[in-house]
Amino acid sequence: MKFTLSWLKEHLETDASLDTILETLTKIGLEVEGVENPAEKLAPFVVGHVLTAERHPQADKLQVLSVDTGEGAPVQVVCGAPNARAGLKGVFGPPGAYVPGSDITLKVAAIRGVESKGMMCSVRELELGDAHEGIIELPEDAPTGENYASWAGLDDPVIDVSITPNRQDCMGVRGIARDLAAAGLGRLKALAEAYAPAGAQQGDMKVSDLGQRIELKPITGEGPGPNVRTEDEAGCPAFFGRIVSGVVNGEAPEWMTRRLKAIGQKPISALVDITNFVMFDLGRPLHVYDIAKLQGGLAARKAKPGEQVLALNGKTYTLDETMTVIADEAQVHDIGGIMGGEHSGVSETTTEVLIECAYFDPDHIARTGQKLTLTSDARQRFERGVDPAFLEDGLTVATLLVQALCGGTPSEVTRAGNPPTAPRTIAYDTNRAEALGGLAIAPERQKAILESLGFAVSADWQVTVPSWRRDVEGQADLVEEVIRIEGIDHVPSTPLPCVPGVAKPTATPAQMLERKARRTAAARGLNEAVTWSFIAESEAEPFGGSAWILDNPISEDMKAMRPSLLPGLLAAARRNMARGQDSVRLFEVGRRYLAEGERPTLGIVLAGNRLGRDWRSGKAQGFDAYDAKGETAAILAAIGAPVDNLQVLGDASGIYHPGRSGRFCLGPKNALAEFGELHPSVLKAFDLSGPVVAGEIYLDALPQKRAAGRMKSAYAPPALQAVKRDFAFLVPADMQAEALLRAVKGADKQAIAGVSLFDVFTGQGVPEGQKSLAVEVALQPGEKSFTDEELKAISERIVAAAAKLGARLRD
Repeated sequence: MKFTLSWLKEHLETDASLDTILETLTKIGLEVEGVENPAEKLAPFVVGHVLTAERHPQADKLQVLSVDTGEGAPVQVVCGAPNARAGLKGVFGPPGAYVPGSDITLKVAAIRGVESKGMMCSVRELELGDAHEGIIELPEDAPTGENYASWAGLDDPVIDVSITPNRQDCMGVRGIARDLAAAGLGRLKALAEAYAPAGAQQGDMKVSDLGQRIELKPITGEGPGPNVRTEDEAGCPAFFGRIVSGVVNGEAPEWMTRRLKAIGQKPISALVDITNFVMFDLGRPLHVYDIAKLQGGLAARKAKPGEQVLALNGKTYTLDETMTVIADEAQVHDIGGIMGGEHSGVSETTTEVLIECAYFDPDHIARTGQKLTLTSDARQRFERGVDPAFLEDGLTVATLLVQALCGGTPSEVTRAGNPPTAPRTIAYDTNRAEALGGLAIAPERQKAILESLGFAVSADWQVTVPSWRRDVEGQADLVEEVIRIEGIDHVPSTPLPCVPGVAKPTATPAQMLERKARRTAAARGLNEAVTWSFIAESEAEPFGGSAWILDNPISEDMKAMRPSLLPGLLAAARRNMARGQDSVRLFEVGRRYLAEGERPTLGIVLAGNRLGRDWRSGKAQGFDAYDAKGETAAILAAIGAPVDNLQVLGDASGIYHPGRSGRFCLGPKNALAEFGELHPSVLKAFDLSGPVVAGEIYLDALPQKRAAGRMKSAYAPPALQAVKRDFAFLVPADMQAEALLRAVKGADKQAIAGVSLFDVFTGQGVPEGQKSLAVEVALQPGEKSFTDEELKAISERIVAAAAKLGARLRD
């Protein structure tokens, strides 16, 4: 929610400084996201008086001006504006000034051989509008040499406030002013006082009093009101309307367009700008229809399945029977409470308008907006809940503004339906402020705070909630109002009681496991990422699709719950590589969402090049499947997985490249992790160039630790040195080395301490269809050294175990 300081002061009578206002806004729960003062970028520009204007000797369309800038001697400026002439007063930019609209910094330069020491500026060049046909023309009484921004009233900071979803009352400037007045920063003006006319315009580029608007007064309509009705009381409980005939739709006055432009709104025409102004000023969305484009009366009704509407954003939307629309006898003209249609929009030829002021149900608005993925300023307000008691006054304000700016004669008001204005009363106990909020506040002070916010408090503490506070439902909400205005910074810091003795651990074994996995991955040089659990369905598809699809997603890109951690990590890797990162090493600890439930998981993605160059070629090398295997195995070992007993099987899931991936398993069915190079189709889906390797560790698949009574005895190093023996076996070419290593290790579990592969050979001396696998076997003696006979017997058992797989000793 953006507004200017002068705009705020139309509703709040205050002498508080800008810094005080900003500090107070944040204190009372309206967090200030930013402040920007347009005058700061225009600080170098001053009012300049053109003394003479002569034709440029080398160019027919250029003039050489002599400009008085208030600094003594006149300055020579070369100018190509057709309206440049002697006697004109405009805006001068000296050398060194940055021109925001042109993105240039002025300097002394020779233009066609004539020196120019500055620039006379246009509206567009100063980003004050779109006009650029000539330079700015100021009134004759504009003081030469004075700072232009200050003289023109542009020294008006724009404040950007973050409004939480429960504060629908602060989606208008008046609501924010009410909160600041309650916080003691001034007096909230009555609505009629805020809109009272004062001052007058002086010239085209300055307004002496930006508050000049209208005088609020009752309207006596001429003729019957429009034919409007509501056929959907659930979606649109109330529909008020009034016709204004004989209007002239030109440009809105500068005080209005300047405020709208300051908050990022593009002025369109007086009639449209009036509705936007009332929406931001009072939090009341409105809409105007060109009656000449309507056929019959307007009705708020449910859309018919398949009906379409061309909205004001130029897009066509297909509607369904759950959506509330405003339609005449021929077609739909408005997606109720969200966006109007192109067909009935006002234009410069409009002479008769129907002003709509309706109340739309917040839940219906939210569901329609989500289905259509359509957002608007009106939707933001209606789905939070606008003031249902402000229909009559909102329509009056809009009508008076139309009359004041466009002329015309208003009709009577047609009131269809009834807004939900039944009062809500809460029995309040003033002691709850201390019990819930931790701050003891006198009852009289609490009453004053509530009344300043618009609540009515009776003698027996029955508190009536104002119509604009839909979020207040119980005593806790009243406590919140009292505490935030009194100042949450006044709540004393009270330490919790300290229980004597040593604190017991509170983390669960699962949390400790995740913590260990996270620390190990970070210690190995991986960077932790935190990605969304919600992803697009297209991102979930390469991973088998998502079992959990949201009915009301924030957007289509966040519709599916992730079946794997890799989609988010791959998207993060793509963003990093697009920004010039040569080596991406990411991990994340989170949840996968499968049909059977949530599964804690650690995901790894390695993309780009390894850090450093290969010592043999001197070139950077990409990651391969062994990098993913090594990282996965290291983390598994650190978190207590029985790595020595794990099998490496090659049948990883389809997201990995066949032959370049595998699984760590305890038995063929209990997979603890997957790793490998990702399949090219997966990389294509995420717009990545390979190779990219990845891995996932299934933290819930790890075997549980043994109970304390069954723990292994403490490790004692062996007294005798190990004996090593090498064996070379001829095996079928398709045999996995892992199978041979397991068979050899199982030949004598007591004597064999370890088995490792150190050579694979195919070629001369090895029969076709076979390969030679050389393994090193570490034999660990116990209380005495092995005898030759014992070593021979162990060797025979090793050869016999290998023979069961079809392996034989190589000659």
